[in-house]
Amino acid sequence: MWKRTRIQTIPVRAPSRHYPVFVGHGLLHRSGELLQRVWPHCRHLFVVSSARVWSLWGSAFAAGLRRRGIDAELLLMDDREEKKSLATVQKLAHALLQRGADRTALLAALGGGVVGDVTGFLAASFMRGVDYVQIPTTLVAQADSAIGGKTGVNLGEGKNLLGAFYQPGAVLVDPQILTTLPAREFTAGLYEVIKYAIIADTTLFSFLERQLAAVKQRQPAALHYALRQCIRLKAHVVARDEREQNLRRNLNFGHTFAHALEALTHYRRLRHGEAVGWGMIAATHLAERLRRIRPADARRILSLVSAAGRLPVLPRLPAERILTQLYADKKKRGEALFFVLPCGIGRVEVTADIPRTALLSTLRSLSDVSSLR
Repeated sequence: MWKRTRIQTIPVRAPSRHYPVFVGHGLLHRSGELLQRVWPHCRHLFVVSSARVWSLWGSAFAAGLRRRGIDAELLLMDDREEKKSLATVQKLAHALLQRGADRTALLAALGGGVVGDVTGFLAASFMRGVDYVQIPTTLVAQADSAIGGKTGVNLGEGKNLLGAFYQPGAVLVDPQILTTLPAREFTAGLYEVIKYAIIADTTLFSFLERQLAAVKQRQPAALHYALRQCIRLKAHVVARDEREQNLRRNLNFGHTFAHALEALTHYRRLRHGEAVGWGMIAATHLAERLRRIRPADARRILSLVSAAGRLPVLPRLPAERILTQLYADKKKRGEALFFVLPCGIGRVEVTADIPRTALLSTLRSLSDVSSLR
């Protein structure tokens, strides 16, 4: 028997579309009601999910839909990072056509970041664009990737090189779903939460320094607070820079290094959040090497990242090879590769003025740091 939950609504006012992010413990049971707040005539939904997520939460979600007379039609996909590909999008598009989907189709992404990115890109592409809702089931997705309309798939040359900015019509964030998230996946998501604190929120940073253990234990009050702060920050940034021309680039703190590490390990060794954790360590060491941040602030950042959990040991990768992969990043403009560097707690700067020698020294030291963890 489900208990009616209090739901908070955080608005996202992107230039291309305004939409709500609904946040509440157990709101999956009210999924039909929430969808009909946005789409009053909704009676049918194509749900993209993975077999594991659907086995855990599909019944609760479908029951919430049935209460409002909404039928769900399931499309399963493999949610491993290496399956975040154009081939997967094509397979799902064929399935939609076989089931009679047209331009009025409404899609739902019930899953983590891979399912969300693929479903968003599918929605942006199918019939030149159909509506979709994000229902994230991982901490990374709930705190970050499900909000803001970034969609895409990977190519062999790099991460998210095919994609679109395409906003959902709504996002449903149910922290109760995180109770079944494996420990490694949850810890990986913490690095994205820490990212927000470092780039823009001194209050959240101090909270995490004091209460990280409570968040790691998934205590509802601590987890809800951290999620709400991340979502509000993401909504604020997306409203002012939807297409990553200026302010939104700050959200890539740690990601330039992370994407290179993910690609070089073929998306199999590191979870995305873990790669971001290593990326934040690299960016902080680089900022300290360039004297862009005080040593005391750098220590606080590195200490908080370390407190989140033990990162996987990196393979021995030549610094020159990592540097070559960095320059395959989609955020490169011409010959300039931009890095987001911390310059204090709650403050970052975007710069392309990075000497090659400093980059190589940082990348070489990253291997040394990894071997000590």
